[in-house]
Order: sequence, then C-alpha cells, then structure tokens
Amino acid sequence: MRTSPVWNPTQYGKFADERGRPFADLVDRIQVAPDEVKVVVDLGCGPGKLTATLLDRWPGATIQGVDSSPAMIEAAQEYATERLSFVEGDLLDWTAEPGSIDVIVTNATLQWIPEQLDLLPGFVRALRAGGWLAIQIPGNGNAPSHAILRELAGTEPYAQYAADKSQRADAPGPAQYIDVLTAEGCVVDAWETTYNHILPGENAVLEWVKGTGARPVLQSLPDDLRAEFETEYGARLAAAYPRRSYGTVLPFRRIFAVAQKKG
Repeated sequence: MRTSPVWNPTQYGKFADERGRPFADLVDRIQVAPDEVKVVVDLGCGPGKLTATLLDRWPGATIQGVDSSPAMIEAAQEYATERLSFVEGDLLDWTAEPGSIDVIVTNATLQWIPEQLDLLPGFVRALRAGGWLAIQIPGNGNAPSHAILRELAGTEPYAQYAADKSQRADAPGPAQYIDVLTAEGCVVDAWETTYNHILPGENAVLEWVKGTGARPVLQSLPDDLRAEFETEYGARLAAAYPRRSYGTVLPFRRIFAVAQKKG
C-alpha cells in the first residue's frame, strides 16, 4: 500500500509568494480565450490558494481541486465557492470522462510519483479536443538541499527509518514531456528555468524544505531522532546556502510543459 506524508499547510505556506510564482508563470502559457473554458481541474491543489486564482482567469468555469492530503483539502475549503470545490483523491486513481475537461493543471505534484509519465495519456484523454494540460515540477533533485538530505537520510541512525523517503534526484526534463505528450496527439511547449529566491529569516532554506522536500524524511523519524536530524541537516544547509545581509539565495530549477490536445 502506498503511503503519503501528512502535509502541513501552515509550514508549506511560509513562502507562499515564492511558491506561487511558478504557478502563475505556468498558467500564463495557457493560450485560450476565457469564454472557451467551462471545466478546470487542478491535480495536486494543495491548500487551495493558487487554485482560487483560476476563478478570475476563467470566470465562466467550474473548477475542482484534487489532493491526496486530508489536511490540505481541509485548508482549501476556505476558498470554496459555488464554482470552486475541493476533493480528496490520489492522482494514481484519478479518472475523468474522456473529453470532459477544458484545462488540467498540475503544479509541483508529479515529482512525488515515480511513474508520472505513465499518467499523462490518461490526463490527455480527459481533455476535450483543443483542451490544455499544464504541468510544473521542481527539477532541483541534484541541488545541495536535496543531495544533503539524501546523504544524511542514508546514514545511521537515520537510515533504518528514512533511507527511502527522500525525493529522487532524477526528474523528467522538457524533452521527455515533449516526447510523451506529442505521441498523445498534443502540441507541446516545454521549458525549464531557475528562480533565485531571496528568503528572509534564519536558516531559511531549512524552513523551505521542511514544508516540502524534507517532510517525508522528517516524518519517518522517531521524535528524538527527528530533532537531531533537523539540527544536523540545518547546519549543513546553512553552510551550503550562506545567509547574506539581504537574505538567503535559494536557486530553484523548475520544469514546465504546456500541451494543447489537437482537435
């Protein structure tokens, strides 16, 4: 049985503006007239704040956010309206009537699913002719933040609990998305970029990864080891990402793919 970490919307939201920028950049590439969009699904909607921005982008659409985390779905209900709903669901099990959706967005979610490329044909089938699929995932698996996490989680006394919990280093690149989605009958625009976030506060990179990449590792550890791990991990991160007078710079590579299903 596949298990998922218990996500914390409060921790995740500490850097909401920085996390929201790639979502906005992704949605901006969907070149469709607002009145042509009636049904939108956000797969991996998280706490719902970004999903709610789609209400203004497509004012005539019914929008549904889907997430596997009960805590995230509970937090998202704050944004629910007559046109915007949120439901708990696993992307591995998600299906929709073929041709029933105008836009599918999945932002910073598929990186947690090793078989993510196998899901794309099903997403495309759910789109109407001319519909859009927009994907964004982190591509920073080889960054110091994640390399240090894997290294430390692989050493004792942590390894017996956490060795297999850290995010994989490899992620599909733009070319892989182009290959798969073109084969499914789409016109594809795929690219990558690196954001250089300036984060405030002490050991800001630790606070960032505690909300996402490091959370499965931290949750796998017993309480006493978790505190010890966090202290050691934080010290290594502080050395890898030194704090400046203006904040801490976190380079963050992200991969995007926007595909339109041919009519």
